[in-house]
Amino acid sequence: MNENIMINNILPLTGAVNFRDMGGIQTVDGRTIKKGLLFRAAALTDLTADDIVQISALNLKRIFDYRRFEEANRQPDPILESVINERISVMDEENVINNIFVNHQFDQQYYRKFTRAHFLKIYTEMPINNPSYKRLMNFLKKPKENLPLVHHCTGGRDRTGVGAMIIQMTLGVPFETIMEDYLFSNHALENYHNKIFHKTAAFFNETEHKEFRESFLLQEDYLLASKQAIEQKYGNFDYYLEKEFQITEQVRNEIQEVVLA
Repeated sequence: MNENIMINNILPLTGAVNFRDMGGIQTVDGRTIKKGLLFRAAALTDLTADDIVQISALNLKRIFDYRRFEEANRQPDPILESVINERISVMDEENVINNIFVNHQFDQQYYRKFTRAHFLKIYTEMPINNPSYKRLMNFLKKPKENLPLVHHCTGGRDRTGVGAMIIQMTLGVPFETIMEDYLFSNHALENYHNKIFHKTAAFFNETEHKEFRESFLLQEDYLLASKQAIEQKYGNFDYYLEKEFQITEQVRNEIQEVVLA
């Protein structure tokens, strides 16, 4: 995928990072995801007045939040006119990104959990029988009613990355392109990640911190773990769509007719 597409898809907001239009990406049959229908983002708590003007121009119908109650309570989403806010947590586990900045009781033992193996486990579990993604895909099944929509978590990378993958695969985007789009969060969140690495340096020696940084950045293997979990349980993505979300071939075609150009 052309990197300019990903760069141009970033909304230039002051109070939110990794807010991206998911449009402009080509599918396997040569069609393109329409711009202005699907957005992905990190936390929206700190949007400025100018940011809200920009977002209001998107005419969003829904803000869908993947975060846990504690995360959302500490950093609530904005209430925008004519936009429906809904939150269903992807996971119950403590979120390292959020805790780094708001919880000071966590120490090296806590952050030591966030290894490559830990991320692989999370990514393997997220796409299977997840009420949050089931709700997301219910919205997608009725695109005329529910789009434009933004889905987000704290960093807009892990939980949002898997949600984006499910949407993109449903629309027929090649997995190679999906992977590029997923890994682009490492670029979009570079400053954000550096703040996290600076904050956590106090909990590790140099070697340990290097391992933490390497594990924490998004890796191809992480998203592959989600894809492979789907294939191992269901055999293929089509069967996954049907069994997890009741999206048949006909429903999928109807979604594509609205969302693709």
